[in-house]
Amino acid sequence: MEKDIILKAENISKQYRLGQVGTGTLSHDLNRWWHQVRGKENPYLKIGDTNDRSTKGESDYVWALQDINFEVERGDVLGIIGKNGAGKSTLLKILSKVTAPTTGSIKSRGRIASLLEVGTGFHGEMTGRENVYLNGAILGMTKKEITSKIDEIIEFSGCERYIDTPVKRYSSGMTVRLAFAVAAFLEPEILVIDEVLAVGDAEFQKKAIGKMQDISRQGGRTVLFVSHNMAAVENLCTKCILLEHGFVVFTGSTPDVISYYLSNQKVVSTKLSEIKERKGNGVLNFTEGIIKDNINPINSIETFSDFEIKLNYNLDPNVLVLNNRIDIGINNYMGDRVAWVSSSNIIHDFDMKKGEIVFKITNSPLAPGEYACNIYAEINNEVSDWLISVMPFTVIEKDYYKSGKLIPSNQGSILLNYNIK
Repeated sequence: MEKDIILKAENISKQYRLGQVGTGTLSHDLNRWWHQVRGKENPYLKIGDTNDRSTKGESDYVWALQDINFEVERGDVLGIIGKNGAGKSTLLKILSKVTAPTTGSIKSRGRIASLLEVGTGFHGEMTGRENVYLNGAILGMTKKEITSKIDEIIEFSGCERYIDTPVKRYSSGMTVRLAFAVAAFLEPEILVIDEVLAVGDAEFQKKAIGKMQDISRQGGRTVLFVSHNMAAVENLCTKCILLEHGFVVFTGSTPDVISYYLSNQKVVSTKLSEIKERKGNGVLNFTEGIIKDNINPINSIETFSDFEIKLNYNLDPNVLVLNNRIDIGINNYMGDRVAWVSSSNIIHDFDMKKGEIVFKITNSPLAPGEYACNIYAEINNEVSDWLISVMPFTVIEKDYYKSGKLIPSNQGSILLNYNIK
């Protein structure tokens, strides 16, 4: 059977110049223009020795994407995953035709609706209702077509009370809800969604994922979805591509790509001493954080498993410590607190001379998803060091109850070990 390809990326590369826009001199600009009108390459392109954006190169230019090739069939839900800086958002902007590729081409069939950033495509001075019509017109729909859908859009967004209020007065969550409803209900052939859904509340995320599933399964439309929430990706996506430093490094079924991604992440400690955004008087400073199983450093764990959180620190030797405590708060990817441990819950004070503390967590009930830690130290009843959202880790989604079913990530942040009689 012939494939029904609705979107095709061929040799897509995207290059950005670092620093200020422009080449620096009028003669360079004129020379570059003269080469461009003759169809020749920019004579001032300088490509560095590295494409790893975490490494400083000597080039004035960086490749955000290089030689990206893939096809998407009608009705597919394609997940695009990778670390921050891998090129995911850049790829979506190119696919959405927000920006053009430096080389290569995008071939698509049908309308593309994208939800890339909070408020994208919305005019702040216009009401929610007016913005629905504006976005529909941008998608090429007639006023009659939009009017036939507007009641569904308003109801789904939950913004009925504020629909005739200027969008500039909406919260970010309201803006996202309305933007998603517009993109989903105006029936584009291709729907492109970035991590922006994370701004919405848990109930709306559940509705949005359900709607995207309906779009692909019943409507035969295509969805491209970027997220750091592996549970959401696995629940929604039929296929995945993994980006790393601007390259596609793995393509395949969603479980295979996620498994490859998690198993091939470099396990390194978090250098807490290098983090500048922190609070406290500095009597104690956290220097390093490591998440471990019983033996090795890890960056992903399983529900109902045991793991350790080890914190190293420096303590001012000139301070007489009368009392102390160290806390770790574990937050989900939305920043909501789901768990908390404190040295003060178990021991009144502990020996700080060792320069380290290890929290051993057994039979962890954390549900699949992305998490990070807030770490806090208090010496003599004063805040000594306090870091927010550090030491990220992943809880892997599996068939924990041996039922053949995966646990939806939107059903809570903990799993209970239970049975039924």
